[in-house]
Amino acid sequence: MNAPPFSPPPFPDSGNAVRSANAIREGVLTEVRKAVVGQDEPLELMLCGLVAGGHILLEGVPGVAKTLMAKALSRSVGADFKRIQFTPDLMPADILGTSVFDLKSQAFVLARGPIFTDLLLADEINRAPAKTQSALLEAMQERAVSLEGKNLQLSPMFTVFATQNPVESEGTYPLPEAQLDRFLLKIDVGYPAPEEEDAILESVHRGFDSGDLARAGVNAAVTKDGLLQARSALSAVNVEPPVLGYIRKLVAATRSSPNIRLGAGPRAGVHLLLASKALAALRGRDFVTPDDVRFLVGPVLRHRLLLSPDAELDGATPADVLREVVQGVEVPR
Repeated sequence: MNAPPFSPPPFPDSGNAVRSANAIREGVLTEVRKAVVGQDEPLELMLCGLVAGGHILLEGVPGVAKTLMAKALSRSVGADFKRIQFTPDLMPADILGTSVFDLKSQAFVLARGPIFTDLLLADEINRAPAKTQSALLEAMQERAVSLEGKNLQLSPMFTVFATQNPVESEGTYPLPEAQLDRFLLKIDVGYPAPEEEDAILESVHRGFDSGDLARAGVNAAVTKDGLLQARSALSAVNVEPPVLGYIRKLVAATRSSPNIRLGAGPRAGVHLLLASKALAALRGRDFVTPDDVRFLVGPVLRHRLLLSPDAELDGATPADVLREVVQGVEVPR
């Protein structure tokens, strides 16, 4: 018999808050691994973003389980899940909804779109034009949408998991900087290791079907209320002044690097702080270390940077330049 989903009690102290967050991490990852082989770091980062209350951009070539990870994660936290396949002809109404005429009542009624959910997978988000991408902006920032003259609140857990292919450019619309800045993390999803790929083939040979997660045994490890309580518990995670200063210096250093044309803004520092607190709690600590910050610098900052023309001509990537920036900032002791 499966254990009931974990629902932590109110958090009276930082120790209890951290134990609850750590229990969520272990339970959720155990369930997700029933369907996903490998990808431990991307999975931990996705859970970190979910607990921090931010949106996630997943980038990787087709077939590396980006969609499967999002589906399995949503099932493991007992959340409602919807998927939108972004295409060049997708319209804002296809995401938000619209009014339709009801023959029975002889009146127009609001048909809500797929954005009214807990976890939304925006698959191949860069295949839709800017007008449709912008339909997500208010929802991502405010967790509300303006529709038919009304302001409608979204789920308090509302989180966007967006995917994009890093190699295709034909028929794609690069995300504008304002939208990229609203993603807490950009996670690179790479190829599995040889032994992991062997395990994938073996599981499929034995009948695993990625479209039937119930058959794979993926169950809810935490209730939605439990996850929301974990978010509120981040205030119990301590950040010492030297670590706060380290976060500020890292973000500021991206603005002074000669290889960066557009550095990270203040929102990037806030996101780096929140993600670091979430990661520390998930790993069982009630304090943030410089190592937590360094681990998250890449996923939080690299998608917010525009390189200088000279750096681009030299073949540098945002990840390359960011590593140099991080090395130039003194780590607090």
